[in-house]
Amino acid sequence: MKPVGRKAAVLLMAAILVGGCAPGGGSGTGTAPPGGASTAAAPAAAATISIKDFKYGDPITVAPGAVVAVINMDSAPHTVTADKDKVFDVDVRGSGGTGTFTAPSEPGTYPYFCVYHPNMKGTLTVK
Repeated sequence: MKPVGRKAAVLLMAAILVGGCAPGGGSGTGTAPPGGASTAAAPAAAATISIKDFKYGDPITVAPGAVVAVINMDSAPHTVTADKDKVFDVDVRGSGGTGTFTAPSEPGTYPYFCVYHPNMKGTLTVK
């Protein structure tokens, strides 16, 4: 490998390793919005799903395409995974881990569950 190619490969690996770490110990943004990820600052969350004692908080209602934050207060990891077609899916580490996802653009009621603990169920309403 040429010296320039080796240097580029090292820089690329460093960028991948640093870029793959989400702030706050969370899992990042979960599912990217349609059209891919944006380099702009993330918009503030319209609502928050709080996970505690292996339960999701109260059902929430958001506007189409709103950003939804998730915080996991349990020590175990959890997901917020839409029942139908995985229109949203975010994996959140335990002990205060956070993540976000974008609500579907179509109004409706979206039941969700935890992949790791299928007995955990919640509902997101988009209107």
